[in-house]
Amino acid sequence: MAQADFTYDLAADAAGLPLAVSIFADCDMLRGDLEDDVTQAGLTVRERGDLHQLLAGDARALGEIVLVDCPNPDVAAMATLARLDSRAAKSGARLVISTSMDSLDAVFGCCSQSNPQILVNPLRAERVIALGRVLAETPNLRLRELSEDDRLTLLRLTEQVGHIAGRLDKLDSASGGWGQKAGGGAFRFESPSTSYRAENDLVRKPRPPLPDARLVRQIIQQRAARAKFLDADLFADPAWDMLLDLTAARVEHQRVSVTSLCIASGVPPTTALRWIGQMVHAGLFDRVEDDADRRRAFIELSDKGADAMARYFAEVGQDAMAMA
Repeated sequence: MAQADFTYDLAADAAGLPLAVSIFADCDMLRGDLEDDVTQAGLTVRERGDLHQLLAGDARALGEIVLVDCPNPDVAAMATLARLDSRAAKSGARLVISTSMDSLDAVFGCCSQSNPQILVNPLRAERVIALGRVLAETPNLRLRELSEDDRLTLLRLTEQVGHIAGRLDKLDSASGGWGQKAGGGAFRFESPSTSYRAENDLVRKPRPPLPDARLVRQIIQQRAARAKFLDADLFADPAWDMLLDLTAARVEHQRVSVTSLCIASGVPPTTALRWIGQMVHAGLFDRVEDDADRRRAFIELSDKGADAMARYFAEVGQDAMAMA
């Protein structure tokens, strides 16, 4: 798919030098595409190489942005990702890591400190969008901090562009592409209400109990049944679907992996990961490390999220919810 030209005149550090990017990927064509996209974004490629160069562990000055493609990381690669994650967290470098669905839990577990963007089987357009998100969130490239509304707006725009890119990719029969072909990033975007931020302004009553997990599972099944008869894109609401899934899991005392939660969201995993990050940032989800295996992590409904869901079910009534 042909890429539109785009430039960022202010893509520079505090000294006015173009931001540098390091690219690590085993696929030659992918490295070339990434280098082209980075250059068009007004950035400088500091180095490009295969994963072996990254795994070698040589002390090197990495760029302010590091792009890594590791679809099937082994134990050594995961250890390297964990070190890279720690290094990026300390230096302020931004990571964009692409992987496969099978390796998502492993990669997610390795990256607990730097808040990287994780892409799952991404289209080229989704990689460009990820690069644009990095630039939008880089302090030296903007005049003010992103507010909560700004973050949601950016998320909406990202997914709307992803929707268009996915549709175009399906129409591009001549493309040999290396990205995800089925599903893409196409869905109708819905955002969660920001009313939960006004929580402290309410007169709080004791929190009611969470609903029976069987009721919540019934609601989830009813929502999923719509896709049998109507276009699922019309009803995509990943934040709500994940809230329901984690609510049931909390009642059942079950742990939910990031892969499982992505599936429960009903949207492509890269999209689900963006929403998970937003929900963690909003304090509705918690990332919990696996005590038995530090390379794994789970997502749980936070106390704040549980309070909101319990009050919601109490407000609307369980009978009404069962009919939803």
